[in-house]
Amino acid sequence: MNDLTQSPSAGLSDAQADALIAELGAKARDAAAELAEATAERKHAALIGAADALIAATGSILDANAEDLVFAGEKGLSPSMIDRLQLDTGRIRAMADGLRAVAEQADPVGQVLAEWDRPNGLHIQRVSTPLGVIGVIYESRPNVTADAAALALKSGNAVILRGGSESLNSSAAIHACFVQGLRQARLPEAAVQMVATRDRAAVGAMLRAQGIIDVIVPRGGKGLVGRVQSEARVPVFAHLEGINHVYADGDADLEKARRVILNAKTRRTGVCGSAECLLMDRAFYDKHGAVLIEDLLKAGVEVRADGTLAAIPGASTAAPDDFGKEYLDMIIAAKLVDGVDGAIEHIRRFSSGHTESILTENDATAERFFKRLDSAILMRNASTQFADGGEFGMGAEIGIATGKMHARGPVGAAQLTSFKYLVTGDGTIRP
Repeated sequence: MNDLTQSPSAGLSDAQADALIAELGAKARDAAAELAEATAERKHAALIGAADALIAATGSILDANAEDLVFAGEKGLSPSMIDRLQLDTGRIRAMADGLRAVAEQADPVGQVLAEWDRPNGLHIQRVSTPLGVIGVIYESRPNVTADAAALALKSGNAVILRGGSESLNSSAAIHACFVQGLRQARLPEAAVQMVATRDRAAVGAMLRAQGIIDVIVPRGGKGLVGRVQSEARVPVFAHLEGINHVYADGDADLEKARRVILNAKTRRTGVCGSAECLLMDRAFYDKHGAVLIEDLLKAGVEVRADGTLAAIPGASTAAPDDFGKEYLDMIIAAKLVDGVDGAIEHIRRFSSGHTESILTENDATAERFFKRLDSAILMRNASTQFADGGEFGMGAEIGIATGKMHARGPVGAAQLTSFKYLVTGDGTIRP
């Protein structure tokens, strides 16, 4: 193996970074060819083995995470980013449970998606197939190492992981558990590889890796995703910011609205499913007053409000750029709108296309909200914090794709497959 993969602090030139990714990519392509025909049973065994290894290695993973937390503190990461980075026994157990859930899912590879016969005697099948080699570039959250590796393996893809510099030690400890699972299942260890350097040149090399990496999945903030989209020469599953809105309609149930708003904003502020903007129908405000804003303020949320709402004691006046912002913190923007159409107009202008939720008991209003908005995830009377592949029954996710091509919303194992056509004849020729 190239020595540079062993040195987190090594400074890489572009040529060295390209050589490193080419080396990892060659091994990944060989592994992908073997994975494409691996049985469901062997992939299942590898995932269960990795899950067991995670639990057994809890102590060493927490030790590695402690090193990362020190590094993150020295870098001055925000509390929400620290929360993303920090592991405990419960989060490690959740990672292992996610692996087991993915293992128990139906194998997405080799599924006959459609089949038909032609009058000329040809029998045609459209069959699901792996994408090949996936590159995942992510920040802070070491659990992405487990999620991405599990979903790539389940879908028969090899994966090259480049985690954030602050999570390097944690990700390496988790990666070691996957290597153990692969080894036990007699699958190629190169099916899951990690770029073990903090040097940003490795990211550029992955983005240039045409013919080596088949698709890039970025998972992180606006800066990372923007760089990937502007520089990538390989296809990208875009995971944009979670500028998520919750709209309290005039026909919302008050108690449901109070529960959902607080959960959507405060459960975990650093996740991409966190609500960043509260839109309130004037009819709701006329009926119930400032209760939703007051609940948020009591919970310690800074409310940056527009117009009438800014006069609520404790709220501050929103600046123009407070709308359309991903805070990932105990901050929320708030605004009164004129009914569902006012909410739709605002969301169309400011949303990142991730997740929007409507709180209403009116079926027609909910239907209008669902039909006239085109974000990847639309919800009714539910917290935006449910925007998560695990909560969708996918076991895990590699990200929330906000684009409109191929994969959209939570990207699970099935979304990491493409398809091919199998055509069978009997000496059939075309006249």
